[in-house]
Amino acid sequence: MNRKGAPSDLNGEIRDHAERLAAQLHAQRESLFPPDADKSMRKFTSGEAAALLGINDSYLRKLHLEGRGPSPELTSGNRRLYSAHDIKDLRILLEKTARRPGDYLPGRREGDHMQVLGVMNFKGGSGKTTTAAHLAQRLALRGYRVLGIDLDPQASFTALHGVQPEFDLSDGGTLYDAIRYDDPRPISDVIRPTYIPGLDLVPGNLELMEFEHDTPRALSNGGAGLFFFRVREALSQVDDDYDVVVIDCPPQLGFLTMSALSAATGVLVTIHPEMLDVMSMSQFLRMTADLMDVIAESGADMSHDWMRYLLTRYEPTDAPQNRVVALLRTMYGDQVLNAPMLKSTAISDAGLTKQTLYEVERSAFTRSTYDRALESLNAVNDEISQLIQMSWGRS
Repeated sequence: MNRKGAPSDLNGEIRDHAERLAAQLHAQRESLFPPDADKSMRKFTSGEAAALLGINDSYLRKLHLEGRGPSPELTSGNRRLYSAHDIKDLRILLEKTARRPGDYLPGRREGDHMQVLGVMNFKGGSGKTTTAAHLAQRLALRGYRVLGIDLDPQASFTALHGVQPEFDLSDGGTLYDAIRYDDPRPISDVIRPTYIPGLDLVPGNLELMEFEHDTPRALSNGGAGLFFFRVREALSQVDDDYDVVVIDCPPQLGFLTMSALSAATGVLVTIHPEMLDVMSMSQFLRMTADLMDVIAESGADMSHDWMRYLLTRYEPTDAPQNRVVALLRTMYGDQVLNAPMLKSTAISDAGLTKQTLYEVERSAFTRSTYDRALESLNAVNDEISQLIQMSWGRS
């Protein structure tokens, strides 16, 4: 076949496309979040705030009228709006008179270990990053001290939290800085606060791939040591600062994933209930088990508090999906979370502006679509919260 025109330089073409796309995304972010391109969390209605706190709206109104706690913003229609910081302050206030410790501040107590949750899947499109981002935000809004770590070089988790890797992380600032073999930095140097109180972030970018390249060289030189402990050792530096760490793992079984697995106390595997995805997961689980055997033989303790499967992008009216779901529940029983994450245009539409469903205004969507998606997300994340509590010996 004859090709007309001069041959193109594939490498140069790909690089040009990457730079143009990055510039366009940066411009889009600045137009969405002017003037300094920083994101902020929306305000919550009194009903939403009361639901997050686990109290009645009437009691929340009573606190306001009595002058106890922060003063909400009053709209022209006399509606009360609470910021995420207001909700955090209310938690501290309510915990002082709580019937049981932890009713409003559900995090660790003396003797509880930090929960490190690895969200993983080998196949793209399973909703892994969407799951990790919504989980981290929901836990923070419910009163946990949360650290979100993006270990995926594609850095979608990072972008969802208002950090654009190509522009904001030109001089490092990822977990690689804390786990590299040469002159590692304290993990505190790469932790940054987010616009959600109680949620901090360790962003990611392509620099994380350096760990995949460095580890074989370090192993051949005898300098890697127990490489799979590097994430755990970095997290040990901030053990007292957080209740939960949520790690968005890479979509491949490399050295980063193995190190994250050895640090994890809980593992969440996302599954899109289609037969091709399940077949792929079969290979993923087999490879994971083989790698974990190798790590265990090297002296690692691979015991976990829990492992669960989460059904993602689930469509209840899809008969083939329901057959796959029935198969998975028959095989794995209680290890499949009761609550599935429903497929929703609300979640995907929120992603167009690099936001989660917790960040967008309800008025931007059809109410029934938004409420259905939000109910699904909350059910999933609150079920995981129960697993965290059970790991600490609480019901």
